Amino acid sequence: MTLPRPVGAFSMRPDVLPAAFTPDLIARLDERLALVPGAGGPAVLGPHDERLAEVTVLITSWEAFRLDASALDRMPRLRAVIHAAGSIRHHVTEQVWQRGILVSSAADANADPVADFTAAAIALGLKRVIPMARRYADTGQVPAFGERVGADGRTVGVVGASRIGRRVIRRLVAAGHTVLVSDPFLDKADAVELGAQLTDLDDMCRRSDVLTIHAPALPETRHLINADRLKLLRDGALLVNTARGALVDTDALVDECRTGRLDAVLDVTDPEPLPVGHPLFELPNVLITPHLGGVQGSEVRRFGAYATAEVERFTSGQPLLGEVRLADLPRLA
Repeated sequence: MTLPRPVGAFSMRPDVLPAAFTPDLIARLDERLALVPGAGGPAVLGPHDERLAEVTVLITSWEAFRLDASALDRMPRLRAVIHAAGSIRHHVTEQVWQRGILVSSAADANADPVADFTAAAIALGLKRVIPMARRYADTGQVPAFGERVGADGRTVGVVGASRIGRRVIRRLVAAGHTVLVSDPFLDKADAVELGAQLTDLDDMCRRSDVLTIHAPALPETRHLINADRLKLLRDGALLVNTARGALVDTDALVDECRTGRLDAVLDVTDPEPLPVGHPLFELPNVLITPHLGGVQGSEVRRFGAYATAEVERFTSGQPLLGEVRLADLPRLA
């Protein structure tokens, strides 16, 4: 007897579906799931769609509806939430795990683009490209030999041995940098395996030429890099933040960068976005990008490919590579 295929549906911003799930990925999903149909392809369901009652696998992404108790009551057959993006904090609630529903995130698919972006920012920052480029554009002045700063022999401090932090560490070690790492959940042996030295955050700030942030935004990490720790950084140090803006005290950073003592590359800010005319936009030693580090454009297909593979694993009874457990929730970005 042939068992009916599990019913699959999408919950996400409608324009994300065709960007993430190419026709070949939809075909692979269609082999495993009875996808809820829509106009010209699979449907994107809202939180009150009656068809949710039949859904076994919900594939989510950016702007998915919140899976609270009332939403879950409308999905009595739901067995798995497969998230085709990174953070699940905005839509997955504790009730999902309490009802025995599996959760998977494609955060690993997002990690390499962020790590590459971060490594590039560090490489440019160590050569002081940002202020030199601004001065060159404004005055045509070419830096003298004594002003040209290289990257060799530099020390980089990594705040957080997250999946992105670990990838950044490996790239930095491969580039020949001395790497320090600070993470309360990392032990010395794990740090050594990564090729880094485990230290506390204050010591890291004192010793680093670059401080790059890869910790989650939690109540206890808000303004983790505060005025006191910014003052510990040596003159000419670079701060890179591709994690979450709230980890850095923005006002304190303005004060330090305004003097020219520190440079900064910020892909995230607090608030986000910064208001037009904010002082950080005007500083020649600060580069602010509009949250571009994660998957962009064609890279969004990485999310679709990862989620599709997870559906295939789920429907064949294999463990999910991106499984997220309730115990992981407090430490997730």
